[in-house]
Amino acid sequence: MSKTLIRGAKVLGGEPQDVLIDGGTVAEVGVGLSAEGAEVVEAEGKVLLPGLVDLHTHLREPGREDSETVLTGTRAAASGGYTNVFAMANTFPVADTAGVVEQVWRLGKESGYCDVQPIGAVTVGLEGSKLAELGAMHESAAGVTVFSDDGKCVHDAVIMRRALEYVKAFNGVVAQHAQEPRLTEGAQMNEGVVSAELGLGGWPAVAEESVIARDVLLAEHVGSRVHICHLSTAGSVEIVRWAKSRGIDVTAEVTPHHLLLTDELVRSYNPVYKVNPPLRTERDVMALREALADGTIDIVATDHAPHPHEDKDCEWAAAAMGMVGLETALSVVQETMVDTGLLDWAGVADRMSFKPARIGQATGHGRPVSAGEPANLTLVDTAYRGQVDPAGFASRSRNTPYEGRELPGRVTHTWLRGKATLVDGKLT
Repeated sequence: MSKTLIRGAKVLGGEPQDVLIDGGTVAEVGVGLSAEGAEVVEAEGKVLLPGLVDLHTHLREPGREDSETVLTGTRAAASGGYTNVFAMANTFPVADTAGVVEQVWRLGKESGYCDVQPIGAVTVGLEGSKLAELGAMHESAAGVTVFSDDGKCVHDAVIMRRALEYVKAFNGVVAQHAQEPRLTEGAQMNEGVVSAELGLGGWPAVAEESVIARDVLLAEHVGSRVHICHLSTAGSVEIVRWAKSRGIDVTAEVTPHHLLLTDELVRSYNPVYKVNPPLRTERDVMALREALADGTIDIVATDHAPHPHEDKDCEWAAAAMGMVGLETALSVVQETMVDTGLLDWAGVADRMSFKPARIGQATGHGRPVSAGEPANLTLVDTAYRGQVDPAGFASRSRNTPYEGRELPGRVTHTWLRGKATLVDGKLT
């Protein structure tokens, strides 16, 4: 593999440095580096980050290839600066056996754009009544360490306790979609002033918060790890903050869209804003930003949820829930966290690479930009600002809430173990 010299990049937003890639590793970091025969990438003014890691991606394959495939999803990931994604289990068939997770893992290997780590289902068929083959999935070639019924909540406390006890044996983690189903029957959006005015069924904050409270107590009792998916309310933040103060082994994620968008947008009845958990209030958004800044919320995860046109271009009540997010996540984080002064770029690297890799045990990812480390890297033009055009997405789906919206930042280059997957904003 040829050498690449990234010249003058602000590593993690710091002082400009040169970074030499040789083969699949970072060979040297310093000022005034030279390498005969190396391909030179002029990076003056740009920020170099470790490759991003997404702990919450829906790649849809097998079963819903009309929405996304592992290939198209990993191309979208590379376009957004990601070198590793964790693929959720709600496929058809469900990823609840060693055979299915190995299929997804192998498809990721074949894509070449991004490493794919399958997430195994907690329960058989996501039905919530019987534990799936957790041990077999962990011992498979895919080496599953994260388990989730995302899209559905593991609502039975006994099943949740058993799952936490089981994964403890190999330091796995259960990632909970916190939604008490009986409190959200018929829910269409956040329960509040806007839902009352629009006459839409409300999704109350307590439906999320009550499950989180139960699960952090279960994790404490068992002595196991629990991860909270797409945390969305100010009350949830306080519960996680309290749990961490007690030493409970809990981590939490927030999505880019919950950092930026509010339920006021639902007044348009545009199904592109329909998502689970729903867009919340401005108060919730501010609480989520502050919690991500102070570390109460550990990471940003996209919850990239592609849907074909016909599943979104319909009346609100019939529309599918979810938004694509891999190709816009970093821009939204820059808009909400960096440009507001809540995080610096080193903080972004921590929340979008270092910590998600650690939570998911993603070997070779979320590593420092230093000599001897794998060359999984992302170069960002932070001065860029432009309108989001989904027609240019690499994802198979276009259900973005940001179409036509001006956002900052643009990923120009992505390297996966030294191989360029994105060059000058174009996939290789």
